[in-house]
Amino acid sequence: MLGPVILAASRSDTMRRFISAAPGTKQVVDRFIAGETVEQVVPIVKDAAGKGLEVTLDVVGEDITTPEQAAAARDAYLELIGRLKELGLGTKAEMSVKLSMFGQSLDGGHELALANVRPVVEAAAVIGTTVTLDAEDHTTLDSMFTIHEELRKDFPQTGCVIQAYLFRTEDDARRLAAAGSRVRIVKGAYKEPASVAYQDRAEIDKAFVRVIKILMDGQGYPMIGSHDPRLIAITQELGRKAGRKLDEYEFQMLYGIRSDEQIRLAAEGHRMRVYTAYGTDWYGYFMRRLAEKPANLLFFGRSILTKG
Repeated sequence: MLGPVILAASRSDTMRRFISAAPGTKQVVDRFIAGETVEQVVPIVKDAAGKGLEVTLDVVGEDITTPEQAAAARDAYLELIGRLKELGLGTKAEMSVKLSMFGQSLDGGHELALANVRPVVEAAAVIGTTVTLDAEDHTTLDSMFTIHEELRKDFPQTGCVIQAYLFRTEDDARRLAAAGSRVRIVKGAYKEPASVAYQDRAEIDKAFVRVIKILMDGQGYPMIGSHDPRLIAITQELGRKAGRKLDEYEFQMLYGIRSDEQIRLAAEGHRMRVYTAYGTDWYGYFMRRLAEKPANLLFFGRSILTKG
């Protein structure tokens, strides 16, 4: 029941100021956010590569209000790609981008977001890697899917994210599970109304499994975003039934969560990618991590009490 409350707080400036100032916040934020700068995140990419892991990098920040901020977000990704190129790490790291950060919600936002994300996709292709378009709330998805389709004309490896809790997702999965596609499935971490999304956790899990089966039976490349041991085991079984080799799909988990399991899956021969966020505008991302799992909220509460 706390999840919707926390998600509502993620849009509150008052709560942003309160949580940012809380004495235990930094300790918890550091668990989920890899750093604030490119230089801080590069060693994490190297460390992951040394453990047989790959990463997808997210420069956090969504609530922009001007075209200048959208351009700055684009430039932050271009800086990241340039640094990965210098270090020869392009094949070990892809990018995850939120189109809201690139101006999607502004006037003329669809065209603005496409114009800002295209040079990022182009630069990623030059260093041998890819970009995945993150899903946000349901009102943004038609624009995201249209931009995804447009980018794939020139960069067919461009990926996208679908969310199991939305009623529309099974149809989206069938459409996207085509040859050459890259599709990440997650449960979903935005507050959505009952008119468009499952609200019950068990129903969301069932939908997640149905979507995995659609993706596994399709011709694309599924990317399974989950930390749930049961869903991971079901994914492995569905992969076997679909005749997929271990490198024909991948698991993805968040930085700072179930690190031992990440290494175990990689050691078994699975492709394991760590979703790694960094940057100074961490608040919205951080609050969704708290909303997803009660244990994260308890950890945060204990940290505040300890520091206090």
